Amino acid sequence: MHTDPTFLSLAEASRLIATKALSPVELTEACLKRADDVDGALHSLITPTPERARAEARLAEAQIMRDGPRSALHGIPYTLKDVYETAGVRTTGQSRLLADNVPAHDCHAQTALAGAGGVLLGKTTTWEFAHGGPSWDVAAPPAHNPWNTGRHPAGSSSGSGAAIAAGLCLATMGTDTGGSIRMPAAACGIAGIKPTYGRVSRVGVLPNSFSHDHAGPMAWTTEDLAILLGIVAGHDPRDPASVDLPVPDYHAALNGDAGGLVIGVPWHWMDEEVPLSPGNRRAFEAALEVLRGLGATLRPVTLPSLLEYNDAKRVIAMGELYAIHEADLRTRPELFGASLRYRIICGAVLRAEDYIQAMRMRTRLAAAMQAVYQTVDLLAAPCAEPAGKLEPTSPHWMFAAPNYTTPFNSAGNPALSICNGYDDDGMPYSLQLAGRLFDEATVLRVGDAYEKATPWRQRRPDIASLAAQSAAALV
Repeated sequence: MHTDPTFLSLAEASRLIATKALSPVELTEACLKRADDVDGALHSLITPTPERARAEARLAEAQIMRDGPRSALHGIPYTLKDVYETAGVRTTGQSRLLADNVPAHDCHAQTALAGAGGVLLGKTTTWEFAHGGPSWDVAAPPAHNPWNTGRHPAGSSSGSGAAIAAGLCLATMGTDTGGSIRMPAAACGIAGIKPTYGRVSRVGVLPNSFSHDHAGPMAWTTEDLAILLGIVAGHDPRDPASVDLPVPDYHAALNGDAGGLVIGVPWHWMDEEVPLSPGNRRAFEAALEVLRGLGATLRPVTLPSLLEYNDAKRVIAMGELYAIHEADLRTRPELFGASLRYRIICGAVLRAEDYIQAMRMRTRLAAAMQAVYQTVDLLAAPCAEPAGKLEPTSPHWMFAAPNYTTPFNSAGNPALSICNGYDDDGMPYSLQLAGRLFDEATVLRVGDAYEKATPWRQRRPDIASLAAQSAAALV
């Protein structure tokens, strides 16, 4: 019996299950207990499915005892961000508009994960329709950060990030339109990858921006992401953006070093546009030295400005968001939270010319990024500053300073967030690694090597404190 199986990585748990040293039922019960103990403080789950999880865990255990595991996910508890449709399980998008929505069909990701033998533990909290938040006037309260519940877990895959960090599950799926996998991964100190646009099907995922939405996995380690991406990636003709390319064996690509790779650093983003705090800069520079020690060569590179990438994305995304929600905005505006309602309205004043010019600008910016990848294998940058106070965002949030994550949505390149240390308050720092189109294997290889060369995966949130806060919230 493992003292705390919830703090195993997916890969560790998988190896133990394969040797019958860990029971899927034991692991699932431990995750369910963790949710009971701490989620009153975190609000990471919007729709738990405990009885379904128990039944799936018993079935997985019987199958594994008889035939062995059919995948590394067999018998492992996972969750889905509540924009992934699940047959027979509520899918709300955190919105009162879909408070009672129970889909008839599973999304692509759920079909793939269930087919691999995973155990569905429930649906995780998000921002409303993966865009508006954090909000207190929607279908459920926003998620809190398990490292400090007064801090935000970022968005919009907020509950997914919190659930992984606190051990409520070992795997989850998020979505990323401008950073919504990588930002929560950064804020919660976990690993998350936005694959190349077209690598993972979005069929059955509630849309935010047709041209920028990506679906991807989140977990405790990069090795876990390699396992999950191998399960969910692949061509799906039902998704018009899906690309028909072979899916590599991502896990086999994890060779432990970065030998021979050239990593570009767009220092002008950090020096001139969005300067880093002193602590974040020290953590980033220290991470670069680790990568150099793993065999990588570092090189400064010049890309278009963060502001250009962010401006092009914002105009496009505002227009597409309005197209998605226009009918409900006109007929049932009171059912939207204020944060999302204000953001949708912005799209109503865009002209066709604005959208077209932004799309042309995006093409130019994407081409400029791909040109840089002729000289480097990866790009490295931070994801964000450590998480700040959990509070409502201003309606003007969409016009705030640019961020480091959006350029890779605009260009479509795969980008990974991993933890690279903690600040004086114990909040995680983050490192972002982005690769060539459809070269997730190299991104994952370097992220895994970095994690195994550093001590950051040995530290977890204070569960006793979270349990005490959860108990107090129930009084």
